[in-house]
Amino acid sequence: MTLRLRTISREEHLAYIRSLPSASFLQCPSWADVKAEWRSENLGWVDDSGQIVGTALVLYRQLPRIKRYLAYMPEGPLINWFDHDLTRWIKPLLAHLKSRGAFSVKMGPPVIVRRWEAPTIKKAIADKTAKQLRDVEPDFYDPRADLVSARLREMGWQQDTGGGAGFGDVQPRFVFQVPLAGRSLEDVHKNFNQLWRRNIKKAEKAGVQVVVGGYEHLPAFHEVYKVTAERDRFTPRPLEYFQRQYRALASEDPNRFRLYLAVHEGEVLAATTFITVGEHSWYSYGASANHKREVRPSNAIQWAMIRDAFAMGASVYDLRGIGSSLDEDDHLFGLIQFKLGTGGQAAEYIGEWDFPLNKMLHKALDMYMSRR
Repeated sequence: MTLRLRTISREEHLAYIRSLPSASFLQCPSWADVKAEWRSENLGWVDDSGQIVGTALVLYRQLPRIKRYLAYMPEGPLINWFDHDLTRWIKPLLAHLKSRGAFSVKMGPPVIVRRWEAPTIKKAIADKTAKQLRDVEPDFYDPRADLVSARLREMGWQQDTGGGAGFGDVQPRFVFQVPLAGRSLEDVHKNFNQLWRRNIKKAEKAGVQVVVGGYEHLPAFHEVYKVTAERDRFTPRPLEYFQRQYRALASEDPNRFRLYLAVHEGEVLAATTFITVGEHSWYSYGASANHKREVRPSNAIQWAMIRDAFAMGASVYDLRGIGSSLDEDDHLFGLIQFKLGTGGQAAEYIGEWDFPLNKMLHKALDMYMSRR
């Protein structure tokens, strides 16, 4: 079977994504509207019969003062990554992007290489036998993923080991997920650790109510989000970013984006954004107040989202990124510790990869980003 790459319409792109069990929301056509500062293009691989068999949302970021671009495919493209002949997918892609003025290409193959169950990670932390997740024997390993990495290296791709030419948009390599397929809600709840179950009960007894908010509730979310940003020392995104995300994703599919609010005595104590594509649901952004933490709004809101993901037929609830460090003194350790309480799994993707079409410009951008 020969493959031909062409620009496709948003409608064709969305139809292909809807034919899949799941796909990253970062590869949906609507994501281009969220990333308004990037130019975008929808690409499709077409087989001999004219059927679309793979897609990519490409985001183009222009270099200052010259018409050359970084071409970025976050958590994509959506192709058959286990095809023994990856070049028939990648070669026409690179040629097309070069013709569009790209000097460098960044992509994030949605390929998982390892998984660790929560008890495995907890034991490694308790025994102090590992400093990093990779030091722990995985519960699942896919040798095909290492073959994908080897083939990419043979083609000249370079693995992004952190930072790199990502303009701050580099996606997490390690994520934490709660499998839902083939399970009951009772089983999911039973698999939470004792602290999580106790905190969910505390929130219920305290009268915490979790509600699905609308567009008009985004300012309330953003106020709590700014408190979280100050506490955790990161730069918050502006309210307009979340308003744009709500409009873009909800217009593509009414179930694509939801806003959750945990309310206690009329006050929003925690808030989250929730995204669904096919059978995959994500906890995307989270925020919590500094006070009334004893009523456990964060646990309550997570349990509400998991229940709703289950009701929507999701096979996985994804809590997104975690750090790979198992050192209790690491500043990201609290994140993995909180997510471990769900009894889910840590998963490692093969990471993001760069292809320098113009080595001089690619190196110059790398140097700029490392200094920034």
